[in-house]
Amino acid sequence: MSFRTRLCDLLDIEYPVIQGGMAWLATSSLAAAVSEAGGLGVVGAGNAPPEVVQKEIREVKERTARPFGVNVMLLSPYVKEVMEVVLRERVPVVTTGAGNPGIYLPALKEVGCKVIPVVPGVSLARRLERQGVDAVIAEGTESGGHIGETSTMALVPQVVDAVRIPVIAAGGIADGRGIVAALALGASGVQMGTRFVVSKECPAHPNYKAMIIKAGDHDTVVTGRVTGHPVRVIKNRLAREMLRLEAEGISAEEFEKLGTGKYPLAAIHGDVEQGSVLSGQIAGMIKAEESVANIFSDLVRDVEKTLKELALFLDGQRER
Repeated sequence: MSFRTRLCDLLDIEYPVIQGGMAWLATSSLAAAVSEAGGLGVVGAGNAPPEVVQKEIREVKERTARPFGVNVMLLSPYVKEVMEVVLRERVPVVTTGAGNPGIYLPALKEVGCKVIPVVPGVSLARRLERQGVDAVIAEGTESGGHIGETSTMALVPQVVDAVRIPVIAAGGIADGRGIVAALALGASGVQMGTRFVVSKECPAHPNYKAMIIKAGDHDTVVTGRVTGHPVRVIKNRLAREMLRLEAEGISAEEFEKLGTGKYPLAAIHGDVEQGSVLSGQIAGMIKAEESVANIFSDLVRDVEKTLKELALFLDGQRER
């Protein structure tokens, strides 16, 4: 079954599903697998230097001829150099986080790149539309990693009503039911991160994946509100210590030092007690590691099943 939307036409993809650009984990192997399966795979640049990002981009090109993207963190110390790599390599799509990509838009548009920023609210979405971005990702607080405060259910329809460009829903989406719900809210597609972390093609440490699989519906917490950049993680020894220190009034500077290096400690090195296990609230829905191809098969089947059930419900309402 195909469920094409205008996002598919914009990005030349089969399914309106974008993979989150998680730093350290959204590598060429994961991005290429998602693109090959019909979605948009995304390389996460994070704080990586430009030569690393260039290597990942070229490896994606070797693995797939389909469209892919790069997520550029605008707070990265290498953001200008990474953007230069993106331009040289003529990356088809760029997603951005932690800021406004406006100063880079003219050059990106000149090489035909589609630009899709992540937004936490309506005002930024409107401003970015005026600046000429191609779509926006409305990311709810259910997401893993850095988050805003508004839920996906409340945020997406407000952004959809505020702009004319396609809106991609993110946060709390892991299956076909979530995709159908996002489309019902007016979104043209979805972005998923945590679901793809627990894929065979993702290089996350087995302990990290196991932590997500083991998690239940109440096992994520938000730390770092003191810094102004809150982060959703799975509860562990580090998270409990961070919450305790925040309650005791730790300064933002001290908190930042405490958190430095803790994400790769968990994601790459496997210390899931002293490291930060970034995960969305949908962790409780993920029961096993699967290949990306199987994940897409599940998504398509779930969408079809959900739409059939809704059609039966509507038919029943008409008969009353």
